[in-house]
Amino acid sequence: METKMFCMQCEQTAGGQACTQAGVCGKSANTARLQDELTGALITAAGKGAAVSDQLLLEALFATLTNVNFDDAALEKLIAGVGIPFYDLGQVRAADEDTRSLKTLLLLGCRGVAAYAYHALVLGYAVAEICLFLKKALAAIGEDGYGLPELLPLVMECGKVNIDALALLDKANNESFGTPAPRSVSRVIQPGPFIVVSGHDLRDLKLLLEQTRGKGVSVYTHGEMLPAHAYHELKKYTHLKGHFGTAWQNQQKEFADVPGAFLFTTNCLMPPKPAYSDRVFTTAVVGYPGLGHIGEDKDFTPVIDKALALGGYAEAQGGGAFTTGFGHNAVLSHAETIIGAVKSGAIKHFFLVGGCDGARPGRNYYTDFVRQTPPDTVVLTLACGKYRFNDLEIGEIGSLPRLMDMGQCNDAYSAVQVALALAGAFNCGVNDLPLTLVLSWYEQKAVAILLSLLHLGIRNIRLGPTLPAFVSSNVLHYLVENFSLAPTTTPEADLAAILG
Repeated sequence: METKMFCMQCEQTAGGQACTQAGVCGKSANTARLQDELTGALITAAGKGAAVSDQLLLEALFATLTNVNFDDAALEKLIAGVGIPFYDLGQVRAADEDTRSLKTLLLLGCRGVAAYAYHALVLGYAVAEICLFLKKALAAIGEDGYGLPELLPLVMECGKVNIDALALLDKANNESFGTPAPRSVSRVIQPGPFIVVSGHDLRDLKLLLEQTRGKGVSVYTHGEMLPAHAYHELKKYTHLKGHFGTAWQNQQKEFADVPGAFLFTTNCLMPPKPAYSDRVFTTAVVGYPGLGHIGEDKDFTPVIDKALALGGYAEAQGGGAFTTGFGHNAVLSHAETIIGAVKSGAIKHFFLVGGCDGARPGRNYYTDFVRQTPPDTVVLTLACGKYRFNDLEIGEIGSLPRLMDMGQCNDAYSAVQVALALAGAFNCGVNDLPLTLVLSWYEQKAVAILLSLLHLGIRNIRLGPTLPAFVSSNVLHYLVENFSLAPTTTPEADLAAILG
């Protein structure tokens, strides 16, 4: 069969190898070609030292993430904006296996870094140093003579720069929206017109809340926007009512026949079904042909008008609640209690069970893992993988809940800060703590986070539900030998190995 495209950047890539006819995510072969051309143009520009603004660089890299932009016209506009002949990514794919693996790992890590830096940029924070690294890394990808000695240090540096991006975003979010605090978030959808906001961008949510104030339109979060409720400057809007639905991959089922409007602010868009496509809008780098797009003026009037026209439900729908808001400030405010519980033996182990959710069979591993964690252990979580278990009742240890939602994947810095603070309190290294990371991955932001953890020297990470197709056997061997990275197996076997 003729190969129409080549994409192996997400966990669900076809056959665990590569999408060659159409993307499992829903993108066409032509969209994949344009994303390759856009990436190649950035590589050429970086190699030649051509002027590309920080904003264009970040938007272009972000647009090539999985489930972000399916709109060929938008991609062509970005290519024209770079305005330079593109490097052929086929040269990377034709390289020897290990070079191809490292260059792909570096490229995907850079895409993740760009996504995090983008959110800080739109809040007005300087990203120049981060973008300098991205350009250096892209230039290296285009160097035909580069191999393991040149690429491996850059891959590790990508992890360091990603920590810088996450730290900057943490600062930007806290200074812009207030320090997150734990909150219970209703899952009831009230009667009347409403808008559901998905993605990750808190600035877009605040702008929408401003424009809907006093108009009789309620606003609900979806997917990775759940932690928005933890920020005081967002929660003060009384028409931010609660949360709709679960993880991103369920949207085609959960959005059907819903009398409300939907706004996607970043990644996690799936091709909309005809039953609800008339009420889905995109903004920023998100795009899909035929959907209404809110441009740089951020005038959400079409979204608001659609919600008012649909009218919402006549009676309340759904029930229950999620708890979120356990960022590093909230967790560390209980540091003395946590340290005392560890010293007394009340807390025997910490698990960070986080990362991306997805549709591939086997992700119920994370549900079963959390359900089976012993009652003297604490489970920290972040990103949309939490929807596999954040409705479980697993109890408390003293005054502390055993399950603490630390926020979006964008909030991975919180987990790092908590780990470092605990290591400092016990005067030991992070790897000496009774702490195990059990991660799920789907797309490129998760790749960047993994590189950050490796940069910090964190060992014994469990990664699943499958290992990345773009990692060669030799590169995987290096990660196993140097960091004891291991694939997930079964909850029972992994828990037994972790807890001894």
